[in-house]
Amino acid sequence: KRFREPKHERRPWRIWFLDTSKQAIGMLFIHFANVYLSDFTEEDPCSLYLINFLLDATLGMLLIYIGIRAVSSFVEWQQWESLRFGEYG
Repeated sequence: KRFREPKHERRPWRIWFLDTSKQAIGMLFIHFANVYLSDFTEEDPCSLYLINFLLDATLGMLLIYIGIRAVSSFVEWQQWESLRFGEYG
């Protein structure tokens, strides 16, 4: 995906790695949660993954958006320059 970005807007490798590692850790957590929960519900882990994915893509994104907006507003209000989202230094 990094090579699909325009060359003049391409993120450095370090920033690209920080962005993609968050996604990988999240997917790994969901995978192990589905396998763990499938023992209790007697459901197929794949069907649980679909349910978790749909909840994550709808309610999860809404909660993340609200949380980021709230924290960003608080950071701006306190004028904490080092805690701005997307600023890696």
